[in-house]
Amino acid sequence: MELDPLLLSRLQFAFVVSFHAIFPVFTIGLASYIAVLHGLFYTTKNEAWDRLALFWTKVFAVVFGMGVVSGIVMSFQFGTNWSNFSQATSNFLGPVLSYEVVTAFFLEAAFLGVLLFGRHKVPEGVHLFAAIMVAVGTFISSFWILSANSWMQTPAGFEVIDGRFHITSWMEAIFNPSFWYRFVHMGMASFLTGGFVVAGVSAWFLLRQRDVEANKKALSMCLWLLLFLAPAQAVVGDFHGLNTLEHQPTKVAAMEGNWETQSNVPLLLFAIPDQDAQTNHFEIGIPSLASLILTHHADGVVPGITEAAPDEQPPVAIVFWSFRIMVALGFAMIGVAIGGLILRRRGRVYENPMFLKVLVAMIVSPFLAVLAGWIVTESGRAPWLVYGVMTHAQGLTPSLTGGMALFTLIGYIAVYSVVFCVGVYYLTRVVRNGMLEDPEETHGEVERPKRPLSAAHTPFDDNDSDMQGARS
Repeated sequence: MELDPLLLSRLQFAFVVSFHAIFPVFTIGLASYIAVLHGLFYTTKNEAWDRLALFWTKVFAVVFGMGVVSGIVMSFQFGTNWSNFSQATSNFLGPVLSYEVVTAFFLEAAFLGVLLFGRHKVPEGVHLFAAIMVAVGTFISSFWILSANSWMQTPAGFEVIDGRFHITSWMEAIFNPSFWYRFVHMGMASFLTGGFVVAGVSAWFLLRQRDVEANKKALSMCLWLLLFLAPAQAVVGDFHGLNTLEHQPTKVAAMEGNWETQSNVPLLLFAIPDQDAQTNHFEIGIPSLASLILTHHADGVVPGITEAAPDEQPPVAIVFWSFRIMVALGFAMIGVAIGGLILRRRGRVYENPMFLKVLVAMIVSPFLAVLAGWIVTESGRAPWLVYGVMTHAQGLTPSLTGGMALFTLIGYIAVYSVVFCVGVYYLTRVVRNGMLEDPEETHGEVERPKRPLSAAHTPFDDNDSDMQGARS
């Protein structure tokens, strides 16, 4: 069987990006939460905020390390698998990705050490400032990365000369038509991810009656945040969808499973798209609702997938079902946030074991929603690398063979599996140990970690009596 280098390269990049995406979407929200915790401790001197900040900084150290390891190799693929694309777009993507390193990565690197290892070694104000700078750095990083991705979705401010993209307006290119919608949407997704993880872990501690005071504070903060953000994300997503309808109508048509341009388009709850026959089977939908949502008129006209030639259509089934998974998880998040408000009004939000178990189960939901959203975004753009200008086939490395692509794909899967297992092991240790006291306070000698992940290390093992006392 002949191996297709294009298909394997797309699978490889999809795997690497999907694996990497779950880490920054968490660390962006978590970094801001840690900065808030440090600010609360700085102003109130309440030790509960300090314990929370220390615990979540340990979690941040592990996840940040996993994100860096999994993210570094992504840029290498541009040269190994997509050299034509890299050469053609280097006038834009080269500077933008460099700006991300210079403005964000250096900022994070400069202050991350102070945040991880500066507790009780630098003034509290300096430690707070370091936490704020790390949080700012994560947003600057996402700014440049999402600008680059949005430009590939809605390219602007360029002209093509001899097969190369030349920038005619940096402002139009950086702030391209879909950038702000995508940036706000992903920023809120990051806060939702951080909020549900913190809420779920806090609920897990409360079920076990560990550090009840601090975890009640953490859970209360997160539930208020989720009550606002979960519905707001749905509104932002609607605006993002309208922007996509304007600039990428075929993607929206695939999301809705709408094959023919027509009015009174139903919102399909279930269907089996058949791309070969250019139709759906077993449709179940709400009449005219898709037209109402997309055009704000029940009889509004929605473009169909067949407006694009068959070889320019995205994989409809993947886009269609990924979109519904994302939306379903979004509604589940809204439901949990509203449930928390109802229980809060009844004074039972911290004592209801069923609700706390639901919060624990919901930890994974924002990660799945983000992955589903990225599948919609990237698969819905197919077959374009730069929408409407350059296809995947045109951007592929000419000398790449199927065997070479398969070898590197297997290599990435093997290495990333090790990274994931090690990361989960460390995260499990951090969470299991809970909010132990800082070793420099419980032991006379100050420990000075020399590796980033050692910031998440605790000197106690599971059978140590000191740890058992801290747990109680």
